[in-house]
Amino acid sequence: MSNKKLSIFIDESGDFGEYSPHSPYYLVTMVLHDQNIDISSKISSFYQLINNIGYNPHAIHAGPLIRRESIYMNDLMERRKKLFNSLFNFVRILDIHYDFILIKKSECSDVIQLTSKISKSISESLRRNMEYWNQFDEIVVYYDNGQIELTKVLTSVFNALLSNIEFRKVQPKDYILFQAADLICTIELVAKKFETKSPSNSELEFFINGRDFKKNYLKHILKKKL
Repeated sequence: MSNKKLSIFIDESGDFGEYSPHSPYYLVTMVLHDQNIDISSKISSFYQLINNIGYNPHAIHAGPLIRRESIYMNDLMERRKKLFNSLFNFVRILDIHYDFILIKKSECSDVIQLTSKISKSISESLRRNMEYWNQFDEIVVYYDNGQIELTKVLTSVFNALLSNIEFRKVQPKDYILFQAADLICTIELVAKKFETKSPSNSELEFFINGRDFKKNYLKHILKKKL
């Protein structure tokens, strides 16, 4: 019987600083891929597609793409939407799952309480889906170590609940599924903002309204949720 290996690509949104109205949430997204499922042809097709749009292969970050920041600052809306939709449609056809946690920072009095809530929420997610994790002989967690506080939480929680864990530092540009995690994290964050009637001007410009966002993006991504 072949060895079953699961890859987990992790991305976060937010920071461990004090609550701020412009950054009220902390999210952690986990994209899960059974390595026995070959996605190489879909990856090749995706890179060809973005090349046709006029972009070189790069680490696509959905937030700056929406906000017209970083390398996208001179790109018009039509071109940015083509790139966003290309990544979105690529993720939509992949045989992957995801889970995520969302913490309201306003409910945390300090970094200790925030860290505790993140740890508990990730633990609850793992326990809730233990039957799924137990299908695999090996589980490899990929994270870019962007936030040392989250790195400590991840290593502690995963090692406490699962015995077959390996951690690897990842560069986003090297793994398209890390970019998928970034996209899903962004979509879940925007969904929360529309739910609380607090989308930014750039998010409203990009997605128009909550109804269109749910119809065109959120409902398709939710089908991937573990």
